[in-house]
Amino acid sequence: MSEQSTGFGPFLFGVVIGASLGFLFAPEAGAASRTKLARRVRELAAEKIDELGELVGSEDTEEGAPTARAALTRRLTDAKRRRRVARRGGGVEEEDEPVA
Repeated sequence: MSEQSTGFGPFLFGVVIGASLGFLFAPEAGAASRTKLARRVRELAAEKIDELGELVGSEDTEEGAPTARAALTRRLTDAKRRRRVARRGGGVEEEDEPVA
């Protein structure tokens, strides 16, 4: 049988060396780094929430042109109405709207 290595020894050695170098070359204390990171994450989250609000909140993209969300909502409502009519067995069957 050939000699098999699990690779755990080199991995552990790398973790120790990495942690040591991290402590030696860290520009500031851990608490300060975490505070800066948390602040930056909150700022980015606020920016993205604002952008999302602008996208969702806009009623029309151009004069009278419905947004994609409004168009999808209308199509979904129409499809539900057609399905209810078909289940009841009444009414005139409509052709499905082309997808895309």
